[in-house]
Amino acid sequence: MTQAAGTTTVTVKHPAPHLRPRLLLKRADLSALHPAVLAEAERRAASLQLRIADAITSFAGSMWFVYIHIVLFAVWMLWVEPSPWPTLTLVVSLEAIFLSTFVMIGQNRQASFQQAKADRDYREQETLLTENTELTRLIHVLSEEIHARVLADVQAKQASANGQGSPKGETAG
Repeated sequence: MTQAAGTTTVTVKHPAPHLRPRLLLKRADLSALHPAVLAEAERRAASLQLRIADAITSFAGSMWFVYIHIVLFAVWMLWVEPSPWPTLTLVVSLEAIFLSTFVMIGQNRQASFQQAKADRDYREQETLLTENTELTRLIHVLSEEIHARVLADVQAKQASANGQGSPKGETAG
């Protein structure tokens, strides 16, 4: 970010650069993360199957995955199998099936993160709403009591001032 008055550049690091559960739980500052995200990461880190799925989806979503496939496809098409590459077509189709499954696993993981976070946020908001409603009621009751006391004091002063015959500018103490 550059400011207009000077050339100050501010670099902001993302609080969770890598969302693989085991790496996420090794962070020094876990307090910066939402408790629902931490609970989901702990659940996923405890399961070997989920750790494997996370590793595969993490790799499949990287540019290294693309680079490796470019090299493998080029080698296969140029030196392993003559055209029209029927085995390569089979391999790529099977890989697409598995990768689409891992994409769905990743989407389910994201949905479970979002649902857990939404559930926790809802509970917190309901608690805050209840607290705020109760505080508003208490403030209203206190305001009515203050109003009643001030009104009673004013009326008592006026009654004592009228009853004693004191001059208009004096007040009873």
